[in-house]
Amino acid sequence: MSKRSHNSEDEDRNVSSRTNLNNLPINSKAKVIVEDIDNDQINEFEDQYSDEFESDGEIMEIDDEDDEEEDENLNEEEFNLKTKEKAENIIAKDEASKDISNATGNNLYLPNISRPLGPDEVLEPDMSVYEMLHNVNLSWPCMSLDIIPDSLGNERRNYPQSILLTTATQASKKKDNELMILQLSQLTKTLLKEDDDDNDDEDDEDDEDRESDPILEDANVALRDTTNRLKVTPFATNNNQEILTATMSENGEVYIFDIINQVKSFQIPGYQVSKQSKRPIHTIRSHGNVEGFGLDWSPLIKSGALLTGDCSGEIFLTSRHTSKWITEKQSFSVGNNKSIEDIQWSKTEQTVFATAGCDGYIRIWDTRSKKHKPAISTRASNVDVNVISWNEKMEYLLASGDDKGVWGVWDLRQFSPSQENASPVAQYDFHKGAITSISFNPLDESTVAVASEDNTVTLWDLSVEADDEEIKQQTHETKELEQIPPQLLFVHWQKEVKDVKWHRQIPGCLVSTGTDGLNVWKTISV
Repeated sequence: MSKRSHNSEDEDRNVSSRTNLNNLPINSKAKVIVEDIDNDQINEFEDQYSDEFESDGEIMEIDDEDDEEEDENLNEEEFNLKTKEKAENIIAKDEASKDISNATGNNLYLPNISRPLGPDEVLEPDMSVYEMLHNVNLSWPCMSLDIIPDSLGNERRNYPQSILLTTATQASKKKDNELMILQLSQLTKTLLKEDDDDNDDEDDEDDEDRESDPILEDANVALRDTTNRLKVTPFATNNNQEILTATMSENGEVYIFDIINQVKSFQIPGYQVSKQSKRPIHTIRSHGNVEGFGLDWSPLIKSGALLTGDCSGEIFLTSRHTSKWITEKQSFSVGNNKSIEDIQWSKTEQTVFATAGCDGYIRIWDTRSKKHKPAISTRASNVDVNVISWNEKMEYLLASGDDKGVWGVWDLRQFSPSQENASPVAQYDFHKGAITSISFNPLDESTVAVASEDNTVTLWDLSVEADDEEIKQQTHETKELEQIPPQLLFVHWQKEVKDVKWHRQIPGCLVSTGTDGLNVWKTISV
C-alpha cells in the first residue's frame, strides 16, 4: 500500500478554422465556412472576393481543376446549384470535424478509459452533477480523516450545511504535524449561474456572496509524528461528555485524545482550550517502534474498545475499565510478519472483527479466542489487500480493495474454516491504481465509495442489474458506455486521494482527502 506522496508542401491559407485541445487539423480543402448560402449570396460572395484573391487561388477551392471544363459547359442555374451542393458538403464536413473535436477535447472525459491527461491538462468538474462541492486547502497533505457526529440532527437535506471533522497532517518536519479539528459551516448548495443573472445588481450579488461564503474554523493539537490513520469513536456526540479520537503514528505509538473541548470552542464564543486538553489521555506503546495502518473503534462497546494493527502483523486490543485504559499483553497474530493494512469491527457481533493484510488474506477473528488466532482465513487477492468495509445494514457483506485497483464484495456466509478460497459476490477491475479507501454507505446498503491512487473516487450502486433495459438502451446509444460497468454511478476526480468518508447525518454527502486538501461534496447521483 502506498503510504504517502511528497511528486509542409501544402501552403493553403487558413482563413477560418476550428481547433481543439489537440490542434487536430480540419480536413477540408475549402477553408471558408459557409452557412445557409443561397444563389444571390454566392454571386455576391464571388463578386466581393474574386478580385482580391484572383492571383493565388488560395481560398476558394470548391471548383477543382479537373472540373473546370465541365463547369464551363453548365448554364448559370446549374452552376449555382452545383456550387451550393459543394458548399453544403463543406458544412457537413466541418460539423463532423467539430464532433471529433468535442469528443477528444474538453467535453467528456472517461477516467481510466480516455487517453491520459497531458502535463498541462486538468479536469474541471461538471457543476451540474454536483449538489454541493467545496474545496478546503490545508497547510499540509493529510492521509486520513474521520467525521465527528454532531447534535444538529439526522437526515439533514437543507442548506447551508455544517460539518465537524478531524484529520492529521503529513508535514515535512515531524515537529510541525498536527491533529486538526475542523468545523465547516455555511456550506451552500452548488448553483449554476444563469444567463439572466448577468443583469442583476452588482451590489446585491456582492452581498449574497458575502452571506454564502463558507466558514472554516480550526482547533489544532500538536503531534509528535506523521499520522497514518485516525478514527473517531461512533459514540462521540456533543451531547456526551467526550469525543474520543485515536491516531496511529509513523513512530508506532497510538494516541487517544478527547477533543470535546476543541469542539466546544466552535460553539461557545471566547471558550479557551486548556493545555491539558491538547495532550493525549492515553498512549499505546505495545507496537514498539513499528508503524501501522489498522485502527478501529468498536461500534458496540460504549466504554471504549480500540483495535490497532501494525506492519509486523501484530494486533492489540485496548479497552477502558472505569477510567483506566488497558492493552492486552498478548497480541492477535498469524505469525507471518505481514502488515495488517486495515481493521473493521463487526457491526453486530461485539467480539468479532475482520482484518486485511499484505498477505492477500481477509481474516475473521474473535476476541474471546484464547489462542489469539483467526477463526477464518480467506485469500482475497494475490497482492496486498489495503482496505475493507463492513456493511452496516447487511452484516454478512464485507467489501475489500487491493493494490492492483481491484475491489469486490464478499458474503461472509460463504467463508469456511475448512477452506481458504472463496469467490466474491461482486468484483470490479475498473481502477488503474491501488485502492486506498473503501466505504459502504451507512444509510444505503447497496452503495459503495471507492478511492484509488488513480486520482478518483468512484460511487457504485450494487443493486443495478446489468440487463436492465434502460442500461442496455444507454449503452446502445453511447458506445463509450460499453466499457463502463453499469453499477458505476459517479466519478469524482481528486489528486492523490487517500481517504473518503460518508457523512451519516447528511445523506449522500462525502468528505475525501488528498494532496490538494479536502473535498466536501454531494452528487445528484446519490
